[in-house]
Amino acid sequence: QVQLVESGGGPVQAGGSLRLSCAASLITVSRYHMGWFRQAPGEAREFVAAITRITNITTYNESVKGRFTISRDNAKNTVYLQMNNLNPVDTAAYFCAAARSGQDLRVGVGDYWGQGTQVTVSE
Repeated sequence: QVQLVESGGGPVQAGGSLRLSCAASLITVSRYHMGWFRQAPGEAREFVAAITRITNITTYNESVKGRFTISRDNAKNTVYLQMNNLNPVDTAAYFCAAARSGQDLRVGVGDYWGQGTQVTVSE
């Protein structure tokens, strides 16, 4: 069974940093468009960042541009989300997704999803 396992979340103060990891099993992340999404309580799931499968082109939600960086380590079959200068509005559960279609991923349609990792940013 394909698994995407997120880790690296936790509590952090405003202005701090976290690095989320998404470790994949039974799929090769280099062959998929990979993305990060987040969902705050009572809110809809929101696109955060994505990286394309061949060209490694990255795209970001405007609200995180310049603060978050998505990357992929093919040797470790893992995708990362480096988050800097966090603020309370970034508080959410963060999910990793893999998709064969970059267009589908961008609108939140993924072939595989992780269970999420919670990020809580305090003042």
